Amino acid sequence: MASAKDQVIKGDYLGPYCCSDFNNYLYINFKETKIPITKETVQDYEVISEERSKSATSAVLRAGMGAVLLGPAGLSAGVTAKNKGIYLIAIEFKSGKRSIIEIGQKYYKIFIKGMF
Repeated sequence: MASAKDQVIKGDYLGPYCCSDFNNYLYINFKETKIPITKETVQDYEVISEERSKSATSAVLRAGMGAVLLGPAGLSAGVTAKNKGIYLIAIEFKSGKRSIIEIGQKYYKIFIKGMF
């Protein structure tokens, strides 16, 4: 499974990476300017898609380690892999600009906090 790009993939601010800072908000790093993605700057947003899947590599590694350490019981316990999330979000800024961003689970949590 591919990881999230953590960047703007369509619309205004195309290409720049999404980042977070110590204030726990998400921003777009565009032409040496930080464009915050918060309830103060966003007019509306919509989560277009949420892709959750289990990492096959992680499942195989966990199963192998589980079998070595705990036998058959460890094999079945090791098959449970972590979920990885990729989110596509359409954002309409109060400035009139619009972007679609692709972010992973870590930035999604920060994004949601910034909207409240």
